[in-house]
Amino acid sequence: MKTNLVKASARIILLASITLVSIIYANNKEANNEPKNIVTTTENNENTKIQVALLLDTSSSMDGLIDQAKARLWNIVNTLSTLKHEGKTPVLEISLYEYGNDGLSEKDDYIRQVSKFTTDLDLLSEKLFALRTNGGQEYCGAVIKKSLTQLEWDAKKSSMKLIYIAGNEGFNQGSTNYIEAISSAVSKQIFINTIYCGDRQTGISELWQAGAKKGEGKYFNIDQNRTIRYIETPYDADIDRLNKKLNDTYYGYGSLGTSKKANQLVQDSNAGSMNKAIYAERAVTKSKAAYKNESWDMVDAYKKDATFADKVKQDELPSEFKNLSKEQLKAKLTETDKQRTDIQKEIEIVAKKRAVYIEENSNKDEGDDLAAAITSSILEVASKYNYKVEK
Repeated sequence: MKTNLVKASARIILLASITLVSIIYANNKEANNEPKNIVTTTENNENTKIQVALLLDTSSSMDGLIDQAKARLWNIVNTLSTLKHEGKTPVLEISLYEYGNDGLSEKDDYIRQVSKFTTDLDLLSEKLFALRTNGGQEYCGAVIKKSLTQLEWDAKKSSMKLIYIAGNEGFNQGSTNYIEAISSAVSKQIFINTIYCGDRQTGISELWQAGAKKGEGKYFNIDQNRTIRYIETPYDADIDRLNKKLNDTYYGYGSLGTSKKANQLVQDSNAGSMNKAIYAERAVTKSKAAYKNESWDMVDAYKKDATFADKVKQDELPSEFKNLSKEQLKAKLTETDKQRTDIQKEIEIVAKKRAVYIEENSNKDEGDDLAAAITSSILEVASKYNYKVEK
């Protein structure tokens, strides 16, 4: 009898210990998590996605490629933003990888996921401007395989899923078989496009064209060191003025608000540091649906979730919104949203005039750069998937 009581007591103590440990673990896990976005996601499961993974060689010879990526990001996004599927705007997600950099881990095949799929275009720009070249060993098959296994690719057949890999060494380097990696991608309706930085024929001999064919994509070659001619227009000053007005409609909230708002201005500055044309392209992007910031901006959060104003706490609000009643807060958010929409429409009108001016003054024989390669292939794939261009 005594023995049974001892055993029973031991079992009770053991169960209590397990429960206590579980509670402590759960509390610690919750405490260590990053701040959660209070916006309720009501994503329509029928929305299609355009998912683009950029795999960029950051070995020591690729400074020109990285500069083109920084300069042409907004041009690429603006092209993608013209696409509609059955009258709806697809969700645009972009991911970024770097490979071939000796500063990265050898056990990871000198590959790093710089950004998972994101709709945060300011974050993507920040990551691009932070890239540095060094080294290295470039394993195309390995980076393609990692992008397939690490990223959350959409399962819908109507979604466009594209990988763009750019570099300048043999496509078959490394222990990962590029043919097997690409076959896996195609089986998931993910198409591989290759961009060789150098002479076209050399890229073919180094199997970059073979990679694109196997991946049911397109092969391009570019001169990554070519200076791209950007056309400044009579409309750039108006776009600058409107962009500054647009920035004034953004109000950060919560733990991310201050830093993300500051980063918006930093990325404006980064674009402007390259030239006025790139700054204008970024401003045009900010007038489009692809530029959304509900994780930190009050207005986008309210548009995404009508209950946002009821849930947000006073200490999460910026000074301009503190001490307002819920109804006053909703009214102010609605008014600010209208102001933003009006400015975005103005930018769109000026942007169309700017595009016409550029078309009339551009040299059609300048050859491909990173943006031209990406946008031309995207539009070709889009036509096969019933996407329409709406300008």
